[in-house]
Amino acid sequence: MQPEGVAQIEDTVRATLRDVLGLTAERVAAFDATTPLFGALPELDSMAVAGLLTELEDRLGILIEDDDVDADMLETFGALTRFASDKALQ
Repeated sequence: MQPEGVAQIEDTVRATLRDVLGLTAERVAAFDATTPLFGALPELDSMAVAGLLTELEDRLGILIEDDDVDADMLETFGALTRFASDKALQ
């Protein structure tokens, strides 16, 4: 069972990936916790990471510090969603 709000955050992460990276809704809907992101999605290059994180900050009302960002948080869809949930629900 997920904590309250996690499903909404997951939806926001999906929508942000779709909008920032220009992915189709169907493609993003198929992402699960193990779907690889950085290094696997050609659309998610280093410039797109900055835009993605900025947009997540705006949509979730969170602050992402430089030292929060590492390869692990962007490795999979599940890792990114957990990171966003941890930030938004703390």
